[in-house]
Amino acid sequence: MRDLLIMTPGPTEVSEEVRQAMSQKITNPDLDPDFFDYYLHTTAKLQKLLRTKNDTIIMSGEGILGLESACASLIEPGDRVLVLDNGIFGRGFADFANLYGADVELLEFPYERAIDPVKLQTYLAQDNDFKLATFVHCETPTGVLNPIAEITGILQEYEILTVVDAVSAIGGIPVEVDGWGIDIMLGGSQKCLSVPPGLTFMSISSAAWEAINERQTDIKGFYTNLKLWQNWYEKKFFPYTQAISDIYALDAGLDKWLADEGVFDRHKEIARAVRSSLTAAGLELYPETGYSDTVTAFCLPAGISYRQLNHIMTRKFAVMIADSLGQFGNKLLRIGHMGENCYEEKLYRTMRALDKSFHELGCNLQQSLAEVFMEEMN
Repeated sequence: MRDLLIMTPGPTEVSEEVRQAMSQKITNPDLDPDFFDYYLHTTAKLQKLLRTKNDTIIMSGEGILGLESACASLIEPGDRVLVLDNGIFGRGFADFANLYGADVELLEFPYERAIDPVKLQTYLAQDNDFKLATFVHCETPTGVLNPIAEITGILQEYEILTVVDAVSAIGGIPVEVDGWGIDIMLGGSQKCLSVPPGLTFMSISSAAWEAINERQTDIKGFYTNLKLWQNWYEKKFFPYTQAISDIYALDAGLDKWLADEGVFDRHKEIARAVRSSLTAAGLELYPETGYSDTVTAFCLPAGISYRQLNHIMTRKFAVMIADSLGQFGNKLLRIGHMGENCYEEKLYRTMRALDKSFHELGCNLQQSLAEVFMEEMN
């Protein structure tokens, strides 16, 4: 049987270069001066990816660690926090903010649409006394991409700190941390960089550091305390022992990304072809606006369960796609066309597997997904 092709929106396929990097001989990262330089050089590559001169760190823990760390380190009890909610992960920021005593205001938007900057501007014209605002760049469960530059531009007008989860966008969609004035930008290893899960990375602006340093109360937590990372290189000190093999993998993934001059164009073209194929076959895309170039979500046909589809696709055709989360579980299907997944041959194989699996389940598509995909790519 062929190796299982993981076409989910993270974790993604991992290249041989990254796997080999993980097998390098390790050292003691707390004591070896060369490792501090290696870590610093890796963060410099992240700065190129994020287009920022802000401090950038790598934390040992999946992307959620970064989200919670930003909230734990910035929020004091009673701080007003504006949570922009147009998806499961966007709304999820409220849970972390509440955990650290914030006075949370949810500004809700339809989940099938991108955040409306006009609505945000109108809201803030009436109420803008917020310490920080949080939102998600790409809502992975629904494949909705939010207009990050417009949103952060509006928040800057009111001097509101910005915390942005761009975990499933960074690397597949251009980001401009400094150009857009983002205070904390959060990413993860297992999405568009196609590195195994286990690392968070983030950039931290001088304004964010100022807010952290001027707190009147202690940060509740140790692993989530960003203050401990200040001047780590000068001190030659990490708050905890680093996941050295994961960082080797991340460094290799960054090298591969930096060498790929056509990375954004490829993501855009393949995403367009995937959407065109699905609609031509009579399947319904979930988003109405804000299509992502890294993940596409579409409605599961009536009478079919994800469990049935996944069983056939993985056992017979060795391809895995995802369903969604929360209220969208067993209602939406998701294809992750990001990083190592974002190549024509892998999407063609995925579309053929979907064609055959839907046929076995008695779902007659209007056109062949694979054939339309290839027409769109040629």
